[in-house]
Amino acid sequence: MTNQAIKERTLTPQEVRAILNTDNKEIVELCKKASILPRKDNKGLTYFSYEEVKNLRKVQAMKNKKVAVSNPIMTQKSVPSSSATSAVQNILSSIKSMENTLSDKIAKVIDEKLEGMDEVVVELIRCKTDNETLRQKIVDLNKEVYQLRNRLNNYKPVGLGFYVKKEQHVWE
Repeated sequence: MTNQAIKERTLTPQEVRAILNTDNKEIVELCKKASILPRKDNKGLTYFSYEEVKNLRKVQAMKNKKVAVSNPIMTQKSVPSSSATSAVQNILSSIKSMENTLSDKIAKVIDEKLEGMDEVVVELIRCKTDNETLRQKIVDLNKEVYQLRNRLNNYKPVGLGFYVKKEQHVWE
């Protein structure tokens, strides 16, 4: 084939999967990394150009090298090329990124909600202390009222606005 014929040749997603030895999810990820948008023909079927597949292969090779570097325990020979292993790694990395994102968002929301709680707690403690002080004053005033009533009951009206003090009987 000539260079022009190779450039004009289109490949179906099935052919791309076979060439890259991968699944549709990874092809989508590779397209995103390589900034390639799959095109559709007049029947609505997706196709790729030969050049796009070459670019996808390069991105896949770079991705495999990163996986090998990020896992120093695995040697270059033991890096699996199966789509199942890469799918599991993609899922694990997605879950890890979702976990980090969620925990960051939750921590941010909690911090925002608890931002004014310190002042509220201090105010609550102050109010509780004031409440206890006022209760003690009420108890003291009730005792004083009781004593004053007892004293008042010791006086007997005689007439003309005069009062005589009765003797108190103290029972011991």
